[in-house]
Amino acid sequence: MIAQPSRVPMVFRAIALSLLGVFLLDTMGAVIKHLGQRYPVQELAMFRNLFGMVPSLVALFLSGAWRSVGRRILIKPWRLALSRGLMVTGAQFCFYTAILNLEFATATTLIFAQPLLVTALSVPVLHERVGFGRWLAVCLGFIGIIMVMRPGTDLFTWHALLPLGAALGYAASGVSVRLMPPDVPSAMVNLYGHFGAVLGSTALMCVTNGYVPVVGAPDWAWIIGMGVMGGTGVLCLVMAYRRAAPSLLAPFDYFGIVFSFGLGWIFFAEAPFERLIPGVFLIVGGGTLIIWRERLRRSEISGEPK
Repeated sequence: MIAQPSRVPMVFRAIALSLLGVFLLDTMGAVIKHLGQRYPVQELAMFRNLFGMVPSLVALFLSGAWRSVGRRILIKPWRLALSRGLMVTGAQFCFYTAILNLEFATATTLIFAQPLLVTALSVPVLHERVGFGRWLAVCLGFIGIIMVMRPGTDLFTWHALLPLGAALGYAASGVSVRLMPPDVPSAMVNLYGHFGAVLGSTALMCVTNGYVPVVGAPDWAWIIGMGVMGGTGVLCLVMAYRRAAPSLLAPFDYFGIVFSFGLGWIFFAEAPFERLIPGVFLIVGGGTLIIWRERLRRSEISGEPK
């Protein structure tokens, strides 16, 4: 009875951190859409990852878990940790290209295929058993995605496939993090992922000759802010998910659709109601059903009240 009141503010802080993280990542995407008219997405991804390491480094140095293991830099599963960054590299290239060629809210909505793909990847990668309810949710969500993409109509372009590629890359990164040993601090996993993404995006930029010199202090300010917002957004989500159950916080990720619609409307004069509705409701419904089923499954395993 005494401990219960202290848990409530913790949950609210976790929700606030989650919403802040989603908002920062959406704002970062809007900055990328703004800068993408002048700079290649490969270059923007490299700078986003480079400056995004700053919040990760701060989090690592403040991490008690890192101090408890003697401030160790090298970790045994370093290949897996770095490879997560390479997965993110491909996802970033797809997503950043998509937001330059689609309405901002449309690209952001389609990337919410990620929880559906996480469920599908959990079978071959983690050997998890996925029941009928979760497969039904996956099918429901993908029907919504097809409705937003509108294949066979004038609204459909191949750029609409790019958010699905991004969602696949982010989903693979998310599933692979569950293969990391529990004694590796989250801040270290996050830093390795950022470093791998810096390497991958830099290599992609060099191979494709995708670099344009940054012109002027205002653009540098936008670029640095973009990277810091992205790194801070990820950090906020990590902090939130360490304070509350993922099944509690995951539904708040869908506020990203609301934020992206507002940002697209205010800054880019976009209001893709016709394209998003009603498919967006099926995407959100499918993802929410997966989250609910996962929470129900865990409560049955742990014996918690439903």
